[in-house]
Amino acid sequence: MPHTSPARWFSAALLVLAGACAPVGHQKGGKSAVDFGGAERTFAFAYTAIVERHLDAVSPGAIAFEGMRGLGSIDPEIGITRDGAKVMLTASDHVVAEYPAPAESDTKGWARLTVTATLDARNLSDTLRAVDTERVYEAVFDSTLSKLDVFSRYAGAKEAREHRNSRSGFGGIGIRFDLVDGEAVVSEVVDETPAQAAGLMLDDVITHVDNERIAGLSKEEISRRLRGPVASRVTVTVRRGFKPIETSMARALIVAPTVFATLKDGVAEFRITSFNQKTAASLTAELTALRAEAGNQLKGVLLDLRGNPGGLLDQAVTVADLFIAQGPLVSTKGRHPMASQSYEARPGDIGEDLAVVVLVDGKAASAAEIVAAALQDAGRAVLIGTNSYGKGSVQTVINLPNDGEMTLTWSRFHAPSGYALHGLGVLPALCTNPAGGLARSEEALAANLAQWRATGLDDSDGRRRLRALCMAESRSEAGGDLAAAERLLGDHALMGRLLALSSPVDASILAHHPSR
Repeated sequence: MPHTSPARWFSAALLVLAGACAPVGHQKGGKSAVDFGGAERTFAFAYTAIVERHLDAVSPGAIAFEGMRGLGSIDPEIGITRDGAKVMLTASDHVVAEYPAPAESDTKGWARLTVTATLDARNLSDTLRAVDTERVYEAVFDSTLSKLDVFSRYAGAKEAREHRNSRSGFGGIGIRFDLVDGEAVVSEVVDETPAQAAGLMLDDVITHVDNERIAGLSKEEISRRLRGPVASRVTVTVRRGFKPIETSMARALIVAPTVFATLKDGVAEFRITSFNQKTAASLTAELTALRAEAGNQLKGVLLDLRGNPGGLLDQAVTVADLFIAQGPLVSTKGRHPMASQSYEARPGDIGEDLAVVVLVDGKAASAAEIVAAALQDAGRAVLIGTNSYGKGSVQTVINLPNDGEMTLTWSRFHAPSGYALHGLGVLPALCTNPAGGLARSEEALAANLAQWRATGLDDSDGRRRLRALCMAESRSEAGGDLAAAERLLGDHALMGRLLALSSPVDASILAHHPSR
């Protein structure tokens, strides 16, 4: 915003002060049509959710004030300050409006002030007037959530749809494609999908969707046309060589595959890339198939969680339960009553009698760490690799009235032996980071793991020292880790010793160790 004379600012201030009482949704002098009619409801809904559910106690006043300050990310000349019972709007360091601050706990009052200050700021800023409502939501919520923790975040309506598709699937035909010289070329046909049943093949060029040419459309727009409600029909025309082929198919629920299985020298190896709603079922099906194929020659299971950023908590619990007959799997603790939960294994799963090795690295996080910690504490798996990421918090997804979503940290999870994984992660029994510094003797390993489990959440220095024992490193492509796991599954004596060292010394700790 250009600098303006004091007289001009005085006139602007009068305009803004007069506008402070304008009804919500009123837009004065705007250059773009923006609907703020639902903004107050959206802000109030979001502020209420944060106050009720965030891991740490916060007030509506504090989060709304930080949110309004986010307007400066759109136009740095716009500022929000607070002086006791007054909130001030500034432009180019001039105070142009003052508002009475609502009571600190008045969520609706702070939501209304957020909208009022935004509308008034738009009267003063060409930059703010040029953006749509979604950009304002993004600025306000990004500013608010960034002050809470690094994992809470906001996604607008468009991004939120993609997130929901990733977690729960979407109506589609089951292909991936790339734009090559402006043409949509099929790069993958997913098994057991409408596209496979219809006979689509790699390198087919999509030319029409529902008899409309797609030449010149963006990849995003082509995807939008291919997707739709489950069971709805879509007609796809492809060019194969010089021959056009038209096929009609019913869309199905498409959930991205996350489990990739191989059987190698008697070891059932599973690479799990994330945890979505089909991960546990896919792993169970693949393990069942490989057990039947290998028969008595199956040496054990290798779970490769390297690079896995996590995902759905319930899927992590079910995956861990697949290999553990009884006992605790994980517990979560937060302020909201629903944020504190505990999960127990139930007997009868197909993997409970198998030897298990888990690969972890510095990018294995969240749900991946839940699985690794549960298997290690139960004495069911030997961990190989480096320290994991240390993301020990649980996020809840809140759908907002504007069709966006807020991912909000609301609890921390604790391993079965009681330690909080936040900022610590899991310690592998076999460290493959050459610079890790982890003592190689079995006695030292037992001591390190005991200290790992005994270090409290508030001992940040102690946690940093422990993480230096096997420093986190990205090793998702390290073939040596796979080879070490395969050798270990063939060495029953060493496997037994490391399993005994990996689990807590006193099994009763699993049920009764206090949380830290």
